Amino acid sequence: MGSEGGTWYVSSGEERVGEIVVDDSGFPWLSGSFTAGPAFAAVRDLFARELALAERDDDGHRQAWETVYDEIRRRVSLSSPEGPVADFLLHIEGDRAWFGWIDN
Repeated sequence: MGSEGGTWYVSSGEERVGEIVVDDSGFPWLSGSFTAGPAFAAVRDLFARELALAERDDDGHRQAWETVYDEIRRRVSLSSPEGPVADFLLHIEGDRAWFGWIDN
């Protein structure tokens, strides 16, 4: 699972948020080109906020990041070419996405 060239899917319920074609890997991250789907508009701002908070290095931002990321996890799922993964950390910026996952 997770080899370069594989397509991963980000979904919100039955709706497609986007697809990630993996083109680079370096433990523990996979990264690739992101193509937005019809449901991306509904979560675009969440991903932008998550990334902005993740890049901050000041006191107090961690709780805000966790709140935003909990909402992302509540609203989207990630599936490998073989099927859904149990847990993940996903960042999306423009046409790029990078993520780590746990499959158990």
